[in-house]
Amino acid sequence: MFRKPVLSTTVLPKTVFLLMGLLVAFHATPAPAADRPNVLMIAVDDLNHWVGHLNRNPQARTPNFDRLAARGISFTNAHTIVPACEPSRAALMGGRRPWQTGCYKNGHFWKKHQPVGEGLSAQFLQAGYRVSGAGKIYHSMEYHPAEWSDYMRRKDISNDGPNVKKYDGYHDDVVHPNLQDQDLKDWHTVDYCIKRLNQKTDQPFFIACGLYKPHLPFVVPRKYYDAFPLEDIQLPPHLENDLDDLPKAGVNMAKPNADHAKFLKSGRWKAAIQSYLATCSYTDMNLGRLLDALDASPNADNTIICLWSDHGWSLGEKQHWRKFALWEETTRVVNLWVVPGVSEPGQLCHAPVDLSSVYPTLCELAGLETPDFVAGTSLVPLLKDTQSEWTQPAITTHGQGNHSVKTRTHRYIRYADGSEELYDVVQDPYEWKNLAGQSETQALRQQLARWLPKQEKKEGAKTRK
Repeated sequence: MFRKPVLSTTVLPKTVFLLMGLLVAFHATPAPAADRPNVLMIAVDDLNHWVGHLNRNPQARTPNFDRLAARGISFTNAHTIVPACEPSRAALMGGRRPWQTGCYKNGHFWKKHQPVGEGLSAQFLQAGYRVSGAGKIYHSMEYHPAEWSDYMRRKDISNDGPNVKKYDGYHDDVVHPNLQDQDLKDWHTVDYCIKRLNQKTDQPFFIACGLYKPHLPFVVPRKYYDAFPLEDIQLPPHLENDLDDLPKAGVNMAKPNADHAKFLKSGRWKAAIQSYLATCSYTDMNLGRLLDALDASPNADNTIICLWSDHGWSLGEKQHWRKFALWEETTRVVNLWVVPGVSEPGQLCHAPVDLSSVYPTLCELAGLETPDFVAGTSLVPLLKDTQSEWTQPAITTHGQGNHSVKTRTHRYIRYADGSEELYDVVQDPYEWKNLAGQSETQALRQQLARWLPKQEKKEGAKTRK
């Protein structure tokens, strides 16, 4: 069991972080490294729950995600805070929900909403950790330099590989036969993190490894397609009339006349799924490289592993593609924890949780004080006992006034115009039958609506100057 470290964890003034990140470490009172756990946090972009052990899609081939799950706890009912990259990561790393900050969508520029010194990494830097980052942790590979000891900057390496275009493997039938593993930035992101895992230091480490794939374009070396022959690809369960019982706001979010109409016309629906599965397989390979390096290091038994995907991804369910919606495929995330001495291996936890829990959970596990502004609830009780009482739902927001409340048994959606959706996810796991129009569900809808915010900051408004 990890022993709580003896640390000074008073939050430093913003001005200190603005001067130089390295100065922050001198304000910590170091404790012996053996008394403090290391942290390896792995973020994966656009990965939905098509992961082997979650059994959502039988075609998925993710042996390293499944290997990691077998070592700890997998949260099978975990959800994003926001189904879009920029606000999801800002909320997770910054500790505040979008209705508190005004950062609801891509383009709301997370740095306007998260003051320097309040990010998750800053808490560990202040406490005396060596804090390293690589890849996509915040949107657009941006970060507050003062909140990190070091961060990989490899602008000479493409996220996607040479000559790969945005919609290759998705809408465009373009093959890149000579693409190699090391042509994509994720390979080098993992290399960077492996070097930090093996670096000798008296400090405990906090390493954040941000894997960009399976973000568009869905293109990876051809060997990753071998397990997914196009003739064997299955379409996800779907109904042609699935949008008929949705309110206008829901149909507008689905956008059936956008990507879905193009795929029906082009006949590339299965090809896009094949490319997505192959790209997930590439990411699984990189995860395996990282886990192998940790296992071979002297820190394997004293390192917390926290893996999360920033949001889900739809591939035609509800005639919807991408993220940017409030149904299961877009809100569900992969969330895996390995906590030596705390969690037992190979467990599944079905409690409804969202990614606001990452910040306070890592702070508590490391013995750091969680700042007062952090909105989430620590998962430590569930990590100790997956059957612990958990009364909260998972809450997801997409744009001001649009929210989803997910429990063990239901999903409730309320849009900014007041229209609603309600699904019994036990009887209807693909959310095909909207129950919101039935009078007998009124009491339940009112009960779930109590979890929604009473006040919301305007979209794009600054948190503070």
